[in-house]
Amino acid sequence: MIRGEVLILAFVLDLLIGDPRWLPHPVRFIGSAISTMERFLRRAVDSPAAERAAGIVLVLAIVAPVYFLTDVVVLMLDRLSEQVSILAGTAGLVVLTATTIATRGLLQSSGLVISSIRDGSLESARKQVSMIVGRDTGGLSEQGVLRATIETLAENLSDGIVAPLFYLALGGLPLAMAYKAINTLDSMVGYKNDRYRYFGWAAARVDDAANYLPARITGLIIAASAFLNACVKDAASAGAALRRSLAIMVRDGGKHPSPNSGVPEASMAGAIGVTLGGPSRYNGVLSDKPIIGDPCREDYLLASDEAMALVKVSAVIAAAMAGAAVAARGMS
Repeated sequence: MIRGEVLILAFVLDLLIGDPRWLPHPVRFIGSAISTMERFLRRAVDSPAAERAAGIVLVLAIVAPVYFLTDVVVLMLDRLSEQVSILAGTAGLVVLTATTIATRGLLQSSGLVISSIRDGSLESARKQVSMIVGRDTGGLSEQGVLRATIETLAENLSDGIVAPLFYLALGGLPLAMAYKAINTLDSMVGYKNDRYRYFGWAAARVDDAANYLPARITGLIIAASAFLNACVKDAASAGAALRRSLAIMVRDGGKHPSPNSGVPEASMAGAIGVTLGGPSRYNGVLSDKPIIGDPCREDYLLASDEAMALVKVSAVIAAAMAGAAVAARGMS
């Protein structure tokens, strides 16, 4: 199991440096392995049933080795700490653990979109947002760009921050890295298009299961963050902010096509008083998503700033909760 100080140091390290391109990242190796395995497995598929079976094999062939290889690496680093240098061993664990968390990356990428809108450069904002969302962005209005950014902040708060911390606290670095493998599989093959409708079925279903609890924890954390932020600005409105976030989460969290993404999105929409969702195009195909939230305000730029603030507070709350869970287990 992970030590509390390693988890917190990893969270701080990610906040400070994120994922520098020069530093080898496990997800890149996982992605390469997925691509290689997909090419190999597709040679033997000739029917939807065979594709679905191959997709199941792909999930098992990626997730299980990632878990056990990470476990071996953790054992080696623990041995290094015990027999050679506790500083070197701990540093290795902290760096590897930090690769499972993506707080700085999320804030940086979303911040670039918001900054472009603030500077009056819609084309630049469209280009920046295209790097963090799957929808077509070429025709998005300013409000559409900011809406997509807020949705990404809410979704990736769950996928990139809360869920890894949840699995770090639950099962240590091997389980958190296995989660990253599941998440990467879903991002690469978990689509409902002609190519991946059957082959990516298992990856999508496993990702849904892995994110079920973290997504709902994220929704609650966003509501708590809304309460804390309101306490700083206007304590009298804190209770209303909390209730609005929770009410929209309960009312609209199940409207999203994804069983999980709608929960943090709805909590965020309620917290900052905007609507999310609605019609979007993916590879030229219109997807008419339901509207989430109530239109309490028109200023999406200010709402985006508030969403960024909520993500920062929520990330700290999530790290504190994970650290407390690990510490409590250590004392039991």
